[in-house]
Amino acid sequence: MTSCVEVDLVFADVVAEPGSAIRRVLFPVRSIISLTTAIGPHSGLEVGLIGDEGMLGATLLMGVDAAPLHALVQGQGTALSMSRESFLSAAAVGSALHRVLFRYMYVLMQQLAQTAACNRFHVVEARLARWLLMTHDRTHADGLHVTQEFLAWMLGVRRVGVTKAAGALQKRKLIHYARGEITVLDRVGLEAAACTCYAADCATYAAGMH
Repeated sequence: MTSCVEVDLVFADVVAEPGSAIRRVLFPVRSIISLTTAIGPHSGLEVGLIGDEGMLGATLLMGVDAAPLHALVQGQGTALSMSRESFLSAAAVGSALHRVLFRYMYVLMQQLAQTAACNRFHVVEARLARWLLMTHDRTHADGLHVTQEFLAWMLGVRRVGVTKAAGALQKRKLIHYARGEITVLDRVGLEAAACTCYAADCATYAAGMH
């Protein structure tokens, strides 16, 4: 896309607020964006992830120019930025980009619904394993910088809950966790530790995007 500009996204930067006008869209390249919803004035919960498989601002395709969710950078790195006008021109009805992004919107809606159910019914350890796998899929790297506080906010639990869950995964030698750095040691084992939602995520993506 010739009208795209490469930008650097910085960890924890807010890139969208609920109700704010969408003036630019972002296509993460080597970055990850978390979609979160507020739970009271001082806490939130992650409901979706956007990596190099998707984009931020896809609701423009439905004629909605206001951001539906709070979005912040979970994994810093590069992204392609495109103005609202350029995007709408490139994604005009009938274009290849329009068709691909409509399929992506289906996948994203399924992810949001799956995450809502996951947060309600599954234990923190299994949810953390799923979150790590989803992040691993998007970063394509075994190492991840994330603070305990940030993880607690993403998962909607207290920091002690994160400590317990991460400690359990580390005890099983699935991850190494120290001073805000998580390293995936055993991908297969982590998949076994995750709740069934991760397999559902993968099936949705395979069906929706291929």
